[in-house]
Amino acid sequence: MHGGALTGWLLMALCAVSGAYCLLRARSGTPQERRAARAEALMGFGMAAMAVPAAVLSPPDWAWAVYAVLFGVAALRALPPALRGGHHLHHLVGSLAMVYMAVVMAPAITGSGGGGHAGHGAAAGAGGLPLLTGALLVYYAFYVLGSAGRLLPGTVLAPAGGAGGGRGPGGFGGGTDGRPELTTACRLTMGIGMFAMLLTL
Repeated sequence: MHGGALTGWLLMALCAVSGAYCLLRARSGTPQERRAARAEALMGFGMAAMAVPAAVLSPPDWAWAVYAVLFGVAALRALPPALRGGHHLHHLVGSLAMVYMAVVMAPAITGSGGGGHAGHGAAAGAGGLPLLTGALLVYYAFYVLGSAGRLLPGTVLAPAGGAGGGRGPGGFGGGTDGRPELTTACRLTMGIGMFAMLLTL
């Protein structure tokens, strides 16, 4: 991250905790809710792995190809339910954003021998496509604002027909469990993390 190793560690910790909470959510609920929770857990742990400061752990060159393939498969799995709308559409956008970041930070693209991971530990970034990066930043800025708004006291929440099964809204795009405020906070955290990672490109 541009802020140094401390920022990278904080982002890694937040994403890892969010991923762990999503795993806990995946133990209960409807099949659709569990599928959504697993997708969010994958996103959280993937972001945590990418946020580890390069000074501590510089991944091998092939790791970026693994990230790209892993989240490419996740995007394909999210495509059919995303066509029905709801929070699955956000899962699709998130998976594609992870593929994009993995490709941009790959050594073959950055030209660095130490791995594109250095973009998360130093001021130098890989660059990427400014228009696409900007579009993703705008998307996640609105996502974060929408999720944060649902955590404000007195906010009236209504199911959005997303991953939730009607037991309660879980944030910007639908709920997934009986603790909607925790689900919203989890998604908000990962949205902020994705925004911060995109800023380093």
